[in-house]
Amino acid sequence: MTSVVNLDELPSALLATIFTKLDVASICSIASTCSAFKSCASQILSFLPNFHLLEIAPTADLLRPLLPPNPYLRSLKVDCGQLHGSAISLLLKPSLHELCLHNCADFSGRLLSEIGRKSKDLRSLYLGSVAENRGRAIYISDLEKLLGGCSQLEALVLMFDVSLFLRHNFARVWLLASEKLTSLEIGYISSVTVTELLSPNLGSHQSLNHVQPSVLPRLQKLCLSVDYITDAMVSTISKGLIFLTHLDLRDAPLIEPQITFDLTNSGLQQINQHGRLKHLSLIRSQELLSTYFRRINDQGLLLMAHKCTNMESICLGGFCRVTDTGFKTILHSCSRLYKLKVSHGTQLTDLVFHDISATSLSLTHVSLRWCSLLTNHAVLSLASNRDLKVLDLRNCRSLGDEALQAIGTLPGLKSLLLDGSDVSDEGLSYLRPQVINSLFTLSLRGCKRLTDKCISVLFDGSAALELRELDLSNLPYLSDDGVLLLAKCRIPLSELRIRQCPLLGDTSVMALASMLIDEARWHGSSLRMLDLYNCGSITRLAFRWLKKPYFPRLRWLGVNGITNRDTVDALAKNRPFLHVACDGEELEADPYDNSGG
Repeated sequence: MTSVVNLDELPSALLATIFTKLDVASICSIASTCSAFKSCASQILSFLPNFHLLEIAPTADLLRPLLPPNPYLRSLKVDCGQLHGSAISLLLKPSLHELCLHNCADFSGRLLSEIGRKSKDLRSLYLGSVAENRGRAIYISDLEKLLGGCSQLEALVLMFDVSLFLRHNFARVWLLASEKLTSLEIGYISSVTVTELLSPNLGSHQSLNHVQPSVLPRLQKLCLSVDYITDAMVSTISKGLIFLTHLDLRDAPLIEPQITFDLTNSGLQQINQHGRLKHLSLIRSQELLSTYFRRINDQGLLLMAHKCTNMESICLGGFCRVTDTGFKTILHSCSRLYKLKVSHGTQLTDLVFHDISATSLSLTHVSLRWCSLLTNHAVLSLASNRDLKVLDLRNCRSLGDEALQAIGTLPGLKSLLLDGSDVSDEGLSYLRPQVINSLFTLSLRGCKRLTDKCISVLFDGSAALELRELDLSNLPYLSDDGVLLLAKCRIPLSELRIRQCPLLGDTSVMALASMLIDEARWHGSSLRMLDLYNCGSITRLAFRWLKKPYFPRLRWLGVNGITNRDTVDALAKNRPFLHVACDGEELEADPYDNSGG
């Protein structure tokens, strides 16, 4: 007769080996089941090399027993939304090589100086939202101690407004930065400060014979969000950073820029003077003002393309005066291009892609957002790139079922975004059987012709789908019946957006809460993010199904809080680690992923 051995009776060495294969959240869950597992978890946490806890924002009391003395800890990633300055000693370890601290709004600039003092061996550092709460100050001396202390730093991300620092000392302090620094990303900085920082003459009062040491001499990747992208800034970056391979610049002007604070054809001509650039992104955001790069035309792109023949990735946003001639020059000059992203290309038409099959291009990522002149013919031409993995055609409103027929021939497509297009339920059948089986992300937001039938057309009879992210928001004809069909299909979705669907009600929430996913590693709802904002028929009854034990993995929830404020507050108390958005803001289930996919 075969004897049965319980898991907690396994040898401690075997248990420890199993635990090392788990993430921190899983270790904590298992530790709560029995004393043997709790003891094993305590030992594991003392020599775990990586501690990543970003799904929730832990309190200091929760975090303290999870971070015992551990000389082997190399990587620490934590959401600091419920932490403040008193937790600094808990977070900073001398053994760390990688440190990522998000949502540090309640920390002062002391966090920076203490990192420079206690974690001198860091190779990679990410700091988000430092000192954004009222009463939290940050000084140039804090940055000075950080840069002077972390002499091994290779990658630095400061995702906050660095204009909080005194400008006249900002450039001087960066002379202390590690010579090994190859990657720098800044959440917000003025273009004038960037120009001064990278200018070879940091101090105009210095003697003409005084040789200034170079700032950031080995930098290869630079990502900045600025007030204005200007000729002066682009020229200074291009001349000063001779090893630059990746340049990502984004601005969001508050007013229409004057010529001295704008990018022109002359500035574009300065890009890639040293010929090493592989990735270029120039984006003028429409977030604050509907404004464009009005001083750039086809001539500017022609001049730039001449120096960018080795480019592999190009992202251009807000180039309203560039026509097919300019965009086509990019495609025909950059034979190694695999990623093309154009947003608000108001003069971009199908002709750009008419003869793309005759080129040597092998595009894998294509994004053409808000390019209103594109039609089905452009997609037919793009589909000749059989290796396409990401296709973003959001707000190209003239696309219809003929485009879907072409997309249906792409065997390896992972992400398909068709927001606002004119596709129908019947047209979605072109995605069966080939594309729907490979998709990881599908967005049909605002496709007004779609009904409940689109669910059965896409998913009925499909087995073992890879789909994890689905957006069916703003569909006026999607009802509870459609969501019931979706629940019956048992797709292991991690993100579902169904906001602003007026026919959806409590039945949809109950169906999703009761959905069973037949996976080896998880049973029950797999949703980590659910956006129900402004679904017209949802009442207080639905909130009962949003409480524990339903939706066990849910971390981000969007609801309408105006009419349900008391109910939302009660839900927040029931699930303290659930991020509830009730003012209509867009949810992002992985806000720390900057890969750009």
